[in-house]
Parts: sequence; C-alpha cells; structure tokens
Amino acid sequence: MDSLITTSIAALELLFSGDAELWTIIGVSFRVSLSAIAIAAIPALLLGFTLAMVQFPGRWALVAICNALMAVPTVVVGLTLYLVLSRSGPLGEWHLLFTQPAMVVGQVLLCFPVLVCMSHSAFQSVDKRAWETARTLGAPWHKALLTLVNEARFALLAALVAGFGRIISEVGCSMMVGGNILGYSRNIPTAIALETSKGEFAQGVALGMVLLLLALLLNFLLASVRGRGQQV
Repeated sequence: MDSLITTSIAALELLFSGDAELWTIIGVSFRVSLSAIAIAAIPALLLGFTLAMVQFPGRWALVAICNALMAVPTVVVGLTLYLVLSRSGPLGEWHLLFTQPAMVVGQVLLCFPVLVCMSHSAFQSVDKRAWETARTLGAPWHKALLTLVNEARFALLAALVAGFGRIISEVGCSMMVGGNILGYSRNIPTAIALETSKGEFAQGVALGMVLLLLALLLNFLLASVRGRGQQV
C-alpha cells in the first residue's frame, strides 16, 4: 500500500513538474491519434450512411466485414502494416516505417471499422422518411445528409469517442510501425509498456492517469451533450 501511494505521488509530481520527456510523449500520442481520427471520420461516416440508406449488392457482406475488422487485434494490424512498409515490402521505398505517418496510417485502419459500424447503426436508427422527404422536396443530397446527421448526432458523437478511445490506448500497432523512438514515435501506451517492463512505475502511472482523465472527460462531454439535447 505504501509503495502504491509513493508511486502515485511521484507520478503526480512528474505531471505537474512539466517533465519534458513525459509531455513530449503525451504530445506525440495526441498528435498522432487526433490526426488519425480526423482523417478517418468523414470517409467512415459517409460509408456508414451509404450502408444504412442505399441498397446495393453485397451491402450486408460489407457490413459483416466491417464488424469482423473491429475485432482484429491491434498487433495483427501492426504486423501487416510492418510487412507492407518494410524495405522488402511493396511500399518500402516510401520509407514510412518507424515514423509518425506510419502510426497515423495504422490508427486510421484501427478506428475506421469502428466508425463505420457505429455510424451505420446510428443512421439506421433514424427514420428514413426524413431522408426521403428531404430528397422529394428537392434538397441536395448533402443537405439531406446534414439533416440525418443532426438527427443522429448523439450516436455519431459516441462513435467518434469510441473510435478515438480505440486508438489512443492501443499498443501493438504503434509499437510495431512506430518503433517506440523516444521524442518522436513513443506515445502513451508504448511508454507505459516500456517503463513498467523496466520497473519504472512512476512515469507509467502518470501516463495512465492521463488516459484515465481523458476517458472521464470524453464520457462527461458525451453525457453533457446528450443531456442538453434531451432538455431542448
């Protein structure tokens, strides 16, 4: 118990002392994950909308594939991307391996199926007559789409939160394609794995506190937005 208290105090001291190494790790993690979610969000939401509203051959097979991809372990995605980006791989000449762009690509692949499946469910829950009425009245497709987005905004926000949570805390893919390079590609989860394996728990606990605080803030934001929406 004493060691836990001591470690927690040391972790808080690291956070509030402005430790350069610690905050560089946090900055890398947020920069990579926010870039990934920004890149994946619009294409994934459009695909989710298409799967919910448009009938075409193979639609349910595509939905099933997206659902299956949500369960793929992050280390498998990392291994696949590593083989593609390595010197002997088809994209080896791009020299992306062990870089932040490679980490962004990996995290896009991880959050994309989550966003597609959750947005598909969100759009399915909306009355299709809203879309059909808007189109019948002559509204352009993008304005009709915005109407549906407004109707499903709470579920879509939950999808974005879930997608971001999936990538901000993943270890396997970032470790394999980022290389865990200090000051460049070491993010929060890979740093926690490294520091705890060395028996240095203070930094790991400090970074874990950041992830816990982030989870609480995101869920508080989601609950707050949903609560305000229900009061209107």
